[in-house]
Amino acid sequence: MEPRPKLLSLLTALSTLLFLAALAVIFFYAPLEATMNYVQKVFYIHISTAWVGMLGFLAAAAAGIAFLITKNLKWDIVEVAAVEISLVFFLVAIVTGSIWAKPSWGTWWTWDARLTTAAILEMIYLAYLLLRQGIEDPERRARFGAVYTLIGGLSVPVTFLSIRLWQTIHPAIIGTASAQAQGGFAMSPAMLHTMFFALGAFSVIFITLLWHRIRLGRLAEIVEQRKLQAVE
Repeated sequence: MEPRPKLLSLLTALSTLLFLAALAVIFFYAPLEATMNYVQKVFYIHISTAWVGMLGFLAAAAAGIAFLITKNLKWDIVEVAAVEISLVFFLVAIVTGSIWAKPSWGTWWTWDARLTTAAILEMIYLAYLLLRQGIEDPERRARFGAVYTLIGGLSVPVTFLSIRLWQTIHPAIIGTASAQAQGGFAMSPAMLHTMFFALGAFSVIFITLLWHRIRLGRLAEIVEQRKLQAVE
């Protein structure tokens, strides 16, 4: 087994510190919102995990393009790693969004345009992992995955723009919210600082986890190749 790169070890330590710092900033630096009080603090986790989740899905599409151009299986490993990690982050975004929705909208879930497209996005990539399991040939599986992530990647901008494409009660964080939006709030400078710090911290955490998962994927590929050689 190849030794862990020193940079990855440093990133792991940095990610841990950033995560703890982000929690400290969220709970001790960011002011209480006048209406929602402590419940509003879930917003910083919600937007950060949604950000890195969507970023990862787009990274998976980019890796798919790289595979189709180069035919190098290393890009398939990157693609799978990005999808798996993004699925977890985006699920956290959906759950924290529901926690936000209960006091804002009076319900944990409603089939609002943003929520519906987010749920579909999560299921698209969950199906990606399930369908890959049914393909044994590595080259064919990688080709399928590349095409799938390219098509699935179209759902990312649709989800992001859903609050502008359709009437929705979901508040817009960037730009002007629709007239139907509920649960929005004006952010003070301290709130903005907290949001950007959380976004940066979770981005570093995502990169670190992605690197770890790619290393694990390489080891899994070696095991799979040896199994195929044993069968031959």
